[in-house]
Amino acid sequence: MVKSPTKPLNLEEFLKLPETKPSSEYINGEIIQKPMPQGKHSKLQGKLVTGINEVGESRKIALAFPELRCTFGGRSIVPDVAVFAWERIPLDERGEVANIFHTYPDWTIEILSPDQSQTKVTGNILHCLKHGSRFGWLIDPDERSVLVYPPKQQPELLQESQEILPVPDLVNDFQLTVGQLFGWLKL
Repeated sequence: MVKSPTKPLNLEEFLKLPETKPSSEYINGEIIQKPMPQGKHSKLQGKLVTGINEVGESRKIALAFPELRCTFGGRSIVPDVAVFAWERIPLDERGEVANIFHTYPDWTIEILSPDQSQTKVTGNILHCLKHGSRFGWLIDPDERSVLVYPPKQQPELLQESQEILPVPDLVNDFQLTVGQLFGWLKL
């Protein structure tokens, strides 16, 4: 049996599809499934969400979400950690956190998984910055490095354990060194 070529989906059609595990993203007209998170990825993601929320949620200045679908600028992506300024968190009719976020995060954090394309992940960070994000991080657990993407500036590679990781102004009380970040991987 010959199958006829399937018509590519547009963004609206993609958003009607059931969610996948792990999540799929819609990038440049393609559906790309993210790799299944592994141990180092999950540990860093959990600690980052907890640490950022300890600073941001209690003071109602920011909230970090793990694996939150963000749809904007013709893409639908799922950053490993999406941080939103308090006043930008979408709310539903009851005043609760909305289920659907049709906006960019203020700070996008990606944690590279083994065999994941660094180019694709970097492309998502740059897309976020182009559409209004204040900051991006690309964490590489294998290389023990963090690429920091401030808006409209050249990225900075941090690898020395004593280096303090720059953060967006909305959570400037969240202080973390490269050594502390990767120290979370030890038990």
